[in-house]
Amino acid sequence: MNQNAEYSAVNDAVRGQFFRKVWAIITPYWRSEEKGKAWTLLIAVIALSLLSVGISVWFNTWYKDFYNALQKKDEAAFWQLILYFCAIAAVAIIGAVYRLYLTQMLTIRWRAWLTEKHFSRWLADKNYYQLEQGGYTDNPDQRISEDLNNFTSNTLELGIGLLRNIVSLVSFSIILWGVSGSIEIYGITIPGYMFWCVLLYAVVGSWLTHLIGRRLIGLNNQQQRFEADLRFSMVRIRENAESIALYNGEPNENRRLSGRFGNVWHNFWDIMKVSKRLTFFTAGYSQAAIIFPFIVASPRYLAGKIELGELMQISSAFGNVQESFSWFISAYQSLASWRATCDRLLSFRQAMTDNEQRVPAIDVQNQGSELQVHNLGLDLADGRHLLTSADMTVEPGDRVMLSGRSGSGKSTLLRAMGHLWPAGHGNIRLPAARYLFLPQKPYLPIGTLREALSYPQPGDTYGPERYEQVLETCRLPHLVKRLDEANHWQRMLSPGEQQRLAFARALLYAPQWLYMDEATSAMDEEDEATLYQALIDQLPGLSIVSVGHRSSLKRFHPRHVRIDSGHLVEQPVTA
Repeated sequence: MNQNAEYSAVNDAVRGQFFRKVWAIITPYWRSEEKGKAWTLLIAVIALSLLSVGISVWFNTWYKDFYNALQKKDEAAFWQLILYFCAIAAVAIIGAVYRLYLTQMLTIRWRAWLTEKHFSRWLADKNYYQLEQGGYTDNPDQRISEDLNNFTSNTLELGIGLLRNIVSLVSFSIILWGVSGSIEIYGITIPGYMFWCVLLYAVVGSWLTHLIGRRLIGLNNQQQRFEADLRFSMVRIRENAESIALYNGEPNENRRLSGRFGNVWHNFWDIMKVSKRLTFFTAGYSQAAIIFPFIVASPRYLAGKIELGELMQISSAFGNVQESFSWFISAYQSLASWRATCDRLLSFRQAMTDNEQRVPAIDVQNQGSELQVHNLGLDLADGRHLLTSADMTVEPGDRVMLSGRSGSGKSTLLRAMGHLWPAGHGNIRLPAARYLFLPQKPYLPIGTLREALSYPQPGDTYGPERYEQVLETCRLPHLVKRLDEANHWQRMLSPGEQQRLAFARALLYAPQWLYMDEATSAMDEEDEATLYQALIDQLPGLSIVSVGHRSSLKRFHPRHVRIDSGHLVEQPVTA
């Protein structure tokens, strides 16, 4: 799916429903098994945030007394107020430190809970595989790691900030209304005129801010995607370093990386241009807000109706009310980034939901004692048919070799058996017995060799002697002493060694049914024969369905089925 189209589709989908869907991400944590600690931390953070508002009100009163003492040159009052300030400042410092500490604690706990839930959901129902194959969403790793991190921290920061500003607005509006007095314009008396001035000032400023900066939401979304694409391209080079080096593909890769970075560069320039215009306005707005209260309050001061302390108190109260009213302006870039993060999370979750709700076109079930393929059709995304009305039965203990021309659908048939192929029709009944798939390129997790051998089971599933035995059997005696060594084994071992390790894994796991997709393609024929014979000897009654090309494999498979013109054709057994 085109990524710009994806963003537009997401916008269309969530327009009018955005907050309802975001609310569905937010609320589960606060109702979960962690709700006790979560609510305790949240209440503590809110209390400390409200304390900061109280301290600001406290300071506002202090300003009045302090500047009046300066105007009257009252030395005793001056030093008393300095000590008073120190006490207020000490409370403010302690409150600020623990507000930050508890907010961070709540953020990481919420992020950990959300991350675990998204891990489980991404790995369930083969979502991680289907999302990659279907191109439904880009960079799910970034969405789980970076976007969830930004979502939790920004949601708490913006939510608590909004609450703090509402309380501050109410508190200082009362103060401002009381100290600003009234003004008469064209015979009309306006009470609390400073309050109405700051309200008008903030409303106009907020509207202009949104008008100038609204493009930042889409640009931030694209920037996150372009950055993730660039990182992914560099990871691909690391993963395929040897192949690229042998092809001398550095110039090609350089062009690809430059192209990816070009997207980052041009989008960032667009962000810079919008941010520059927005900063021009917001900086000017903030500077004007410093002098504006003095301009509107000075007539009363110059007329002798209020003292310097009252003027400074009005200025402080006006500043706090203006800041509260202008929260949207100061937080606009954070809101734009938060909205972009939410859009990416919503599209990711929607893609997983679509995959979970998708009714499989091929009915695959684990039941019975034999493998049955009935009326099976396999289709490619471009509409081409690989198999048409295919039928096959494999009895327990059978060893069947699947062959056919490249691209005929051999590996796709095994993917369908593994619940991985979505396009087609028909039925597959897999035996309800212990089974294992061996792909052409085995997966070896980063960790100890023992963990790589026993995957997907824990590393301590078998005793040391058993690990050593299967390594010896699979012609890997040089790895026995490295069982507890942690390494990136997919880089350390040759393709042939990796495939032999996969056979060792099969001997450990001891399945009743084994499905192999060219699992010996990187071995020589001698190793291949040794390992197949080990499977047959050590796992009596083992049923094998194997995809392969080599004629040397035929002697290990009494049955030979070929895919020919979209049909499964049983081949006669030759001596």
